[in-house]
Amino acid sequence: MDDRKLVIIGAGSASFTAGLVADLLASGIEANWTIGLVDISEEALAVPEGLVSRMVQHTGQDAAVQASTDRCDILPSADFVVTTIAVGGRDGWRKDAEVPLKHGIYQPVADTVGPGGISRALRQVPAMLDIASDVACLCPNAHFFNYANPMAAICRAVNKATRANVVGLCHGVQGTLRYLCDKIGVPYGEVGSLYVGMNHLTWITHFTHGGKSLWPRIDAMLADLDPGDNPFSWELYRTYGAFPAVLDRHVAEFFPERFFRDAAYGQPLVDEILRVISGGDDTWERRKRQARGEEPLEEGLFRRTLGEHEALLPIIASILGDRHEVFPMNVPNRTVEAIPPGFVLEMPVAATAAGCLPTALPPTPPGILAWVTEALYGVEITVEAAIRGDRNLVVQALLYDRSVPDLPAAEVLADDLLAAHREHLPTFA
Repeated sequence: MDDRKLVIIGAGSASFTAGLVADLLASGIEANWTIGLVDISEEALAVPEGLVSRMVQHTGQDAAVQASTDRCDILPSADFVVTTIAVGGRDGWRKDAEVPLKHGIYQPVADTVGPGGISRALRQVPAMLDIASDVACLCPNAHFFNYANPMAAICRAVNKATRANVVGLCHGVQGTLRYLCDKIGVPYGEVGSLYVGMNHLTWITHFTHGGKSLWPRIDAMLADLDPGDNPFSWELYRTYGAFPAVLDRHVAEFFPERFFRDAAYGQPLVDEILRVISGGDDTWERRKRQARGEEPLEEGLFRRTLGEHEALLPIIASILGDRHEVFPMNVPNRTVEAIPPGFVLEMPVAATAAGCLPTALPPTPPGILAWVTEALYGVEITVEAAIRGDRNLVVQALLYDRSVPDLPAAEVLADDLLAAHREHLPTFA
């Protein structure tokens, strides 16, 4: 069997690493695997190192585990590199929600666009550029995948400013397709689809079963839809004839003029995301106990099908087997003429031995193109702000995003966000 090496950078994630390794151990891919784990914190790294070692032992599989706080120790000979970093951790995410809240801005997730997404990009982009430079130097032939948010900004920055080529992965399109399938009782594994957009605002334009469109069946059930079931996403579907991924919590952030200053709508969503962040703390403590052997591993980790956690392992299998299977991925635009080349689109991409290759798509309706292109130009401003460490560009990004009413408000919010995250903003020193 061939020797294969998978490196996870940001391995201290509370749940991602365990799920991904479980997928690898369940994949059946014939290879002598080395699992490389990297995190900048020794304390954080000890958790996935202990957890993964126990998982390998539990399954009886012959996989080696390497761990280091220095990625340059682990990257050489990597075949696949995965990033899932979170600069500033959950505390940084919490500030991305709470600082704008003091300015009356309610964000349901605060990790993609809006003040929280912009703030997160300012921290994430410089770190990802450093990682990408090391990947390009130490394992230039490795397939490089990113799961960290904000997805479009990170991938655009890496592909624009380094020699590395990164592909972004998210399970949002798959989850939304499953949601639609459940509405009309069609097996998810039997449907076809086409989709295009920016991550967390990707539009499912074609939805078929047996070669026939499923939109008429969707239309037939609209009258019976629960009014509280993602009403804004369904409003967009009725308006544009395509369904947005990933449902209201993420989609609403692209329309701040409608939601960000509505306390009745926004406060419950902010409360929910703060609970999610705190829930990550609880998960982390449980993983620490499992890593130390103080409580058993969760059996649910091992009762799974390939790709249940994320799509990465099916993608790897398709690459190694040159199967040309198609998955939602975030890649530089090469096929949609109406959107500038290089802007990062989430779209159908074939996983091949030659790399991850975007497919050609039918013409996209102008209403959808307008929203997607607008969002991607906001990403462009944010990426430049993060790379240059330019406060004025942060102000521009906030104004362009429409989450603040005027220049003075944008300047005050920009300064508050920069102050809150100062220790994690090297380009703004």
